[in-house]
Amino acid sequence: MKQPKVNFYNLAWRWHFYAGLFVAPFMVMLALTGVIYLFKPQLDPLMYGSLLNVPAGHHSVPADDLLKRVKAAYPQATIKQYLPPVNAERSAQFVVLNAGNELNVFVDPYHGDILGEQDAKKNLQAVARAIHGELMIGTVGDRLVELAAGWGIVLVVSGVFLWWPRGQAAGILWPRLSSRGRVLWRDLHAVTGFWGAAFLLVMLLSGMTWTGFWGKQYAGVWNVFPDAMWNDMPKSDVEARSLNSATRQTVPWAMENTPMPMSGDHAEHMAQGETQAGPAAPTISLQDVQNIAEQRKVEPGYSITFPTTATGVFTIAVFADDPRNDATLHVDQYTGDVLADVRWEHYGNVARATEMGVMLHEGKMFGVFNQIIVLLICLMILLSAVSGVVIWWKRRPQGKLGVPPLRHDLPKWKTAMVIMFGLAVAFPLVGASLVVVWLLDRVVLSRFTRQTESAPSS
Repeated sequence: MKQPKVNFYNLAWRWHFYAGLFVAPFMVMLALTGVIYLFKPQLDPLMYGSLLNVPAGHHSVPADDLLKRVKAAYPQATIKQYLPPVNAERSAQFVVLNAGNELNVFVDPYHGDILGEQDAKKNLQAVARAIHGELMIGTVGDRLVELAAGWGIVLVVSGVFLWWPRGQAAGILWPRLSSRGRVLWRDLHAVTGFWGAAFLLVMLLSGMTWTGFWGKQYAGVWNVFPDAMWNDMPKSDVEARSLNSATRQTVPWAMENTPMPMSGDHAEHMAQGETQAGPAAPTISLQDVQNIAEQRKVEPGYSITFPTTATGVFTIAVFADDPRNDATLHVDQYTGDVLADVRWEHYGNVARATEMGVMLHEGKMFGVFNQIIVLLICLMILLSAVSGVVIWWKRRPQGKLGVPPLRHDLPKWKTAMVIMFGLAVAFPLVGASLVVVWLLDRVVLSRFTRQTESAPSS
């Protein structure tokens, strides 16, 4: 018997199935770790109150005296960053590299007492962020998360097509709560996906901007500053993204692909091709750098990153909850000259939109309201993932783990085909994997299915 020609609906069905099979575990992981990081402002004071909270005092100890206390307590350590107190009731913080470990060291800003330390990469929020971004396995993990997010976009697009109302609203716009079994699970999956599709796309696309492959290419195209901003200073080959890591965000996304300036006479020699010599030896004080931040009205919550080489700079940066308060300043370690001062008004329109998308993604733009919205989206993701697995299990071929039976009663949707191939081009990792899955499905799985169907029943 001749098989009916598979139309786009059936192709979308297969893509949706394969995407769900691959994406579901990642979506559950991203939702759970996202919820943990989402409530960092509430969780940190509860979990680490003895390190973060101090009674408000009248006179603060100068930053350089705090630095001396930390150096005395960790004589073999390298000081990486200083984070002044966010408000009058919060401690100061130093990030130190000590015996191969990165530590957050908390200091009372009024008395100079060291309150304690925290492993910068193994506390709850750092672990959640590292898993969320790269599964704690570096570049390979970053690519897997990027691939999952890209396939998540395919999942949303194909899902909307599959479940788009065709003459009925029940089961699409609202669940049939009187139903039971597979029908109820199917409705829960369809309704949450239908109403949440736009929100999920915003979350996936804003998250993709941080990925190491697609995100870097995206930034290279859209995150561009006028060359004139960097003409009056020697520039290194190092980009500002080097200050960010999987567990710590220092500079805003919009600044990641900008060049790091170089300091003083050393910079002139380096610009002429001479070899860099020696470690950093700043002649301006840490308090001088903090004074610059205050004089230039950088929003509290900023960090000061120390130079690591003779040509390096101090970097004052705040990745603000409201991106309109973002600031990135590079300061010459010898003269105290501000070599660059980049704010929201210097960002391009795409960079501004991206920064706002990232802050919405992290639940920071509108305080608790934003957190509640993102929490609901995460719960929707969990429900969609679980219900998708359940309806596949209930509808799978008897005794098999394959694709549920295909339908042949719906017309082709040429526009959807164009959109799907557009996604494959826009997200190269998805496109490459889509080709692999299509070949696997056509050459291996389809042949196996035909053999199974043609085999005589016992």
